[in-house]
Amino acid sequence: MRSFALHHLYPGNDLILDAEIIRRYDQSGPRYTCYPTADRFVEAYNAATHAQTLAQRAVREANPPLSLYIHIPFCNTICFYCGCNKIPTRDHSLSAKYLRYLEQEAALTVEKMSGSRRVEQLHLGGGTPTFLSSEEITELMRILSRHFEMRSGEYSIEIDPRTTNTAKMETLANLGFNRISVGVQDFDPDVQKAVNRIQPEEETFAVIDTARRVGMTSVNIDLIYGLPKQQVSSLRHTLDRVIALNPDTIALYRYAHLPTVFKPQRRIESDDLPTAEAMLQLMMLAIRRLTAAGYLYIGMDHFALPHDSLAVAARRGRLHRNVQGYSTQPDGDLIALGISSISKVGPTYSQNVRTLDDYYDRLDRGELPTMRGIELTADDMLRRSVIESLMCQFALSIDAIEEAYLIDFHQYFSPELEALGILREHDVVELDHHWITVTPCGRVMVRAVAMTFDRHLQHDRERQHFSKII
Repeated sequence: MRSFALHHLYPGNDLILDAEIIRRYDQSGPRYTCYPTADRFVEAYNAATHAQTLAQRAVREANPPLSLYIHIPFCNTICFYCGCNKIPTRDHSLSAKYLRYLEQEAALTVEKMSGSRRVEQLHLGGGTPTFLSSEEITELMRILSRHFEMRSGEYSIEIDPRTTNTAKMETLANLGFNRISVGVQDFDPDVQKAVNRIQPEEETFAVIDTARRVGMTSVNIDLIYGLPKQQVSSLRHTLDRVIALNPDTIALYRYAHLPTVFKPQRRIESDDLPTAEAMLQLMMLAIRRLTAAGYLYIGMDHFALPHDSLAVAARRGRLHRNVQGYSTQPDGDLIALGISSISKVGPTYSQNVRTLDDYYDRLDRGELPTMRGIELTADDMLRRSVIESLMCQFALSIDAIEEAYLIDFHQYFSPELEALGILREHDVVELDHHWITVTPCGRVMVRAVAMTFDRHLQHDRERQHFSKII
């Protein structure tokens, strides 16, 4: 494919917040870490199907490196806002059993898999990965090394400061981890009490200081706006303290209150939640404060200092998006181990079972613990490429898509371009014959632009199971 100029990309930190436009597009929608989204996965794609997909890797791929994701579901306590698949427990004997079954899954996966086993990207998520002891994290890495060719690369882990001491951080560094993501959400004591996550500032400051001392190259902090008891004044204090920590990246999420889906959220008093207008003020405060401090808005919910590899990739038009979120790595195969984790292999996605009992039972029977999945059609592949470009570069080269997929873009996407015409009237996008560009006003609504190209969503307008865009 010939190269296309990326002159539309990242002209600077010129994000514009227009309250009227934001209110207009404050709707529910997917986050597009994968397309089609996980709610479109089907049970007809089962363990046998996934095994066949793994066996065909060598036929499709030119020996590229793998990415690995390991889901550690355990947490010492339950945060009421959390929508992740987690198991709150104080019983640390559970993790030893889980590691044994992770090894069974790794061995079974590699047995079915053809092609390269070389790994250059690893992410531990949860739950709380630091629920594991230093010895257990070391054993996990031994397990992975027995079944995969673990090369130096981007090794990241989600950190809870309440379960991470100096010795554990040193262990992580010695094992090759170089990126950490620290959950903060909010430093205000009233907010922390309302969501059952008591985490003093001192703990967070200490763990980040230790991370830098042992050589972590990138520190991310997760924040949430829209939490119960949260106010503009309290969030301003949290932002000031976070900026003082000078993390390389910051993820700023909107709290999605879905108590019918996530049972722990039923313990949050709805009267304590900010109103829609207060939510807007919280979001605008956070974005303005972070960009004023020098953070670049690199993509949906994500900010990075100019030196960070994600910001560099964004400036060069090389930012990618996968099941774990934004990444500097090209869109290769992702092998995911553990309950509820999602793998991407070739033109497929597959998701593991959600419960420990089901996970253990399937592995005891010698089966991959695949619960559901999907094989992408040619149309899915095309639309995934379009959506990723919009989510990662805020722009789409029509010429590049036409050349890569051998289509007449304007004919193929005629209904979508008509819908984009309305977004253009509202200054969300700019359109010409060669480019679709998300404007500085539209970047915080990039999900709304991406949704225009979601064929599955157009066929089913029920979105109550998605979080709000803003």
